[in-house]
Amino acid sequence: MPPAATTIRIRVRMSARPVDEPHRAASQLELLFDLTFVVAVAAATAQFAHDIAAGHGLAGVVPFLQVFFAIWWAWMNFTWFASSYDTDDVAYRLLTMVQMAGVLVLAAGVPAAGSRSDYGIITLGYLVMRIGLVAQWLRAGLEDPAGRRTALRYAGGITALQAGWLARLALVETGVLPPSSGLPFFACLAALELAVPGWAERARATNWHPHHIAERYGLFTIILLGESVLAASRGVGRALEAGEVGGPFLMVAGAGLVLLFALWWLYFLGPAGDGLTDRRHRSYLWGYGHYGMFAALAALGAGLEVAVEQGGHDSVVPGAALGYAVAVPVGLYLALLLAVHVLVVAEPVISPTAVLGCAAVVLSLPLATPWIGVAAVVGAIAAVCVLLVAVTIWTAAGARRGNRERVRLP
Repeated sequence: MPPAATTIRIRVRMSARPVDEPHRAASQLELLFDLTFVVAVAAATAQFAHDIAAGHGLAGVVPFLQVFFAIWWAWMNFTWFASSYDTDDVAYRLLTMVQMAGVLVLAAGVPAAGSRSDYGIITLGYLVMRIGLVAQWLRAGLEDPAGRRTALRYAGGITALQAGWLARLALVETGVLPPSSGLPFFACLAALELAVPGWAERARATNWHPHHIAERYGLFTIILLGESVLAASRGVGRALEAGEVGGPFLMVAGAGLVLLFALWWLYFLGPAGDGLTDRRHRSYLWGYGHYGMFAALAALGAGLEVAVEQGGHDSVVPGAALGYAVAVPVGLYLALLLAVHVLVVAEPVISPTAVLGCAAVVLSLPLATPWIGVAAVVGAIAAVCVLLVAVTIWTAAGARRGNRERVRLP
């Protein structure tokens, strides 16, 4: 085994890693970092499922999206920084641990944010995460002269916006601003957060690795699908405790698993790493587009949890609402998957017509709930997604056969 694999690196000068570094893959530290986000996403999903089960699903959408933005943005900032500057030395690991601690604090504040719009603990957790990231950028600015301006812009922008988040919390909590101003303030600060990378990298683009980024996003997609499995299993457990086991229950549970498998299959049909290599200028749209996809997958977990638990018997939630709790996230996921796919792939593997047609069918299926029931609606949604997978595979196979025949022609 080479010495680099067995020696603990006390300190490595931070410099930009090559964009074409061979065999670049997610590190063990990045995988451990992702595990803390499992906790945060699980907390957000459980709170949203509670809102849906209580009949307040629409009211819970905005708090859910706000909390999920903080989770996603913190994960994304670390991921792109690590792709450019991961040294894996002691200082880097300790600052990453600080960010992980912030994620866990944020997760602890999710119930308060969802039940009584108290964002104090979430803001504290976000602050801890940002302190760790700002320290990383300052270190990069100090040790990498070529990327100093970019690093200092990142550090300055993140610090200024963190002051804005703290001011938002203080002004609302002290009554200087009415609670109704919280959402517009949030939207403004979130837009500014999204603008920081574009502004910072005008000085000099960072050396993120396209295949590494594609792998990291794929891993987070798998985490969110796993969260949906976990959420559905919670619904199964509560249904079993209540003795609500029957045909509808089995159909919803089985269809939910098939649905998640189909969504996983669709995501990994496109070669995102190669596409990002050829179209680095579209990385912002590609990366930001995943917010909606990731939020949709997390929301799907909440919808499946309630559908499994209550779909087989009378509940306080109307059947159509349960159907939409599953259909809307699936429809959004399909549409956004198509959008990010065509951004980076010259010849789309996924047919736009097929995807948009399936999304339209999925979103219309809950209208049939009064006649066929929630279980049949969830089963039909899963069947539509399976059909989309089959059509996509068949089309891709036909295209490959056509290419081979053209090659054989004299």
